[in-house]
Amino acid sequence: MSEMIGADLVDLDLSADTKEAAARALAARMVARGRVTDLEGFLADVAAREAQMPTGLDGGIGIPHCRSAHVTEPTLAFGRSAAGIDFGAPDGPADLVFLIAAPAGADDAHLTILSSLARKLMDAEFTAALRAADTAETAAALIRGDEPPTAQGARTAAASATGETAGASEDTAVVPAAASAGTTAGSTAPPAATGAAGSGTPAEPGTPAPAPDEPRPFRIVAVTSCPTGIAHTYMAAESLENAGREAGVELVVETQGSAGFARLDPAVIAAADGVILAHDVPVRDKDRFTGKPTVDVGVKAGINRPAELIAEVREKAARGEVSAPAHAPAGTPVERAGDATEGYGTKLRTWLMSGVSYMVPFVAAGGLLIALGFAIGGWQVNKAPSVMDHFVWTQTDSWGALLFQIGGVAFKFLVPVLAGYIAYGMADRPGLVPGFVGGAIALDAGAGFLGGLAAGLIAGGVVLAIQRVPIPAVLRGIMPVVVIPLVSSAVIGFLMLVVIGKPIASAQKGLTDWLSGLTGTNAVLLGALLGLMMCFDLGGPVNKVAYAFATAGIAVTDPSDSAMQIMAAVMAAGMVPPLAMALATTVRGRLFTPAERENGKAAWVLGASFISEGAIPFAAADPLRVIPSAMAGGALTGALSMAFGATLRAPHGGVFVVPLIGSPLLYLVAIAAGVCVTTALVVLLKGMRGQAPESGTTGPAAQEAGAPKDTGQPVAA
Repeated sequence: MSEMIGADLVDLDLSADTKEAAARALAARMVARGRVTDLEGFLADVAAREAQMPTGLDGGIGIPHCRSAHVTEPTLAFGRSAAGIDFGAPDGPADLVFLIAAPAGADDAHLTILSSLARKLMDAEFTAALRAADTAETAAALIRGDEPPTAQGARTAAASATGETAGASEDTAVVPAAASAGTTAGSTAPPAATGAAGSGTPAEPGTPAPAPDEPRPFRIVAVTSCPTGIAHTYMAAESLENAGREAGVELVVETQGSAGFARLDPAVIAAADGVILAHDVPVRDKDRFTGKPTVDVGVKAGINRPAELIAEVREKAARGEVSAPAHAPAGTPVERAGDATEGYGTKLRTWLMSGVSYMVPFVAAGGLLIALGFAIGGWQVNKAPSVMDHFVWTQTDSWGALLFQIGGVAFKFLVPVLAGYIAYGMADRPGLVPGFVGGAIALDAGAGFLGGLAAGLIAGGVVLAIQRVPIPAVLRGIMPVVVIPLVSSAVIGFLMLVVIGKPIASAQKGLTDWLSGLTGTNAVLLGALLGLMMCFDLGGPVNKVAYAFATAGIAVTDPSDSAMQIMAAVMAAGMVPPLAMALATTVRGRLFTPAERENGKAAWVLGASFISEGAIPFAAADPLRVIPSAMAGGALTGALSMAFGATLRAPHGGVFVVPLIGSPLLYLVAIAAGVCVTTALVVLLKGMRGQAPESGTTGPAAQEAGAPKDTGQPVAA
């Protein structure tokens, strides 16, 4: 730890009023020490990590962190704010801010040291000592572990008694809610599996073992993990262990962090009475925990409310509620990435996106095959007989018919896959069978895309309802493989065939007829709206809604011209942001950091391939300038594409499928117009801000030469 932080990386009077400003102030200290090579590039990586999940924690702690290619070696900076800074914690602003910078290839030893710091933050003595530290050297020594918190506390008390200024404030009483006052700072070892009942720690020598007839403590195994694997993973582990000791249970945690993980002993798992999974990335080897009472939540729940999780898993054990066997653990796939407190609207959107994400590859494969079939065999290829009955190896028409018919088969999976994986997102594997059955019925009934949405949601709801019915232990083994598929398929089949199938089919037909009738101003306005949606979050939920709307229209063997125009407008608008960023870095490179200029080179290819995510690095670094500019260009492109009547049968491919586009020259004109508008706006807005800094201009050499700190750096957006 001595190599990671020194007094020059500590700011006990952090004056920033936003988390972005705080990160910039602390990162500037890292730049000055030569630990960060590109301030703007590093801050973009910090912002991208912050966008995944707020890094504020209960108890007045903010811990922004990331892995970055702009970091030369693992580094830690600490700031203390008198006013507090909002990092998204439920209990309010943070006064202790730790900025952790890890290189993209940080070694396990350094990451292990950082993990020990994360555990220390759950210790009340440690955070109180930091709040009382009167010098940067003292704070750095505390963080490094050179001076124990108790020694600092005693020194501060002595200074106060003699009238010296200790620098402590009333805020020293604020500690993380999950921390135990008696916790040893920096503890990394999990509680022993055996020991005094109710302590979770090894029994002292001479302590008699519990009598054989005494009930043993409740045993829990837990897994914690987060996207970066540096901070939240270990803080959740420490919080759970502290709460376990207070609750009188034996709790052992497996941390799946960036430094790897040591698997729990199978014997410990077998003896456990319950499981807690606190994670934001998939748990590795999750099947080890099936068949046990399981609580599955996001990693921040493990930090903020560990006692509730322990109580919840004990309640599940008392009810005999266990996770399904054979790769179907408790908790739904999409809920594992969020917190239990998420609203229904957020969950509904995620369920729908789960189905769409699995459907898109079928759309891409089927659509491109059908488009190639038309390109090779002509527009009458859809009238060709089955290639099983007639195929001539030397005729291009036969090859065109072959591709067209393969694509048609792929398209038949779209609605069942959509419904199946919406149900899977809601209820995990048990939802797949009724979801696919309901989707297939929707397809046969002509209910199409809307029918698939309804079938998936209903199937998932039916499975969840069945799973809540109390079942005798002897029948639990056959529930996921016999009872749930049987009952749920029968229910969804009845509803789709008898109750809602025909009404939804009528609604689907009405929507198709409305799209087919769009002309003139209405079509142009629709194109502009879709363009705005495609460029709003660059591959996020809003972007995916627009894309799913377009692909649903062409997901038939004979789509209407209006549906193909919508698909063309959506793909054209989605290409604008990365292409515009690439052009902007070419024509006005001085407005961008070296890292952004490198990203601009890759954005040419990404944009040409219709990968909107190519603009994300630019949007993350400067969202208030980049996103509105991208939306303006995307709206123009979408409107022009619809006005020109360009059509597209393929759902993906970018410029590589231009030969399959109707009115290809006008289509390219629409894209070029949007790219030029976005580029002009970005250059204008960034030009008002000033020139971006070159890498290294704020390093030690510049400081020694008398250059003012952070000279030429842009104002944070």
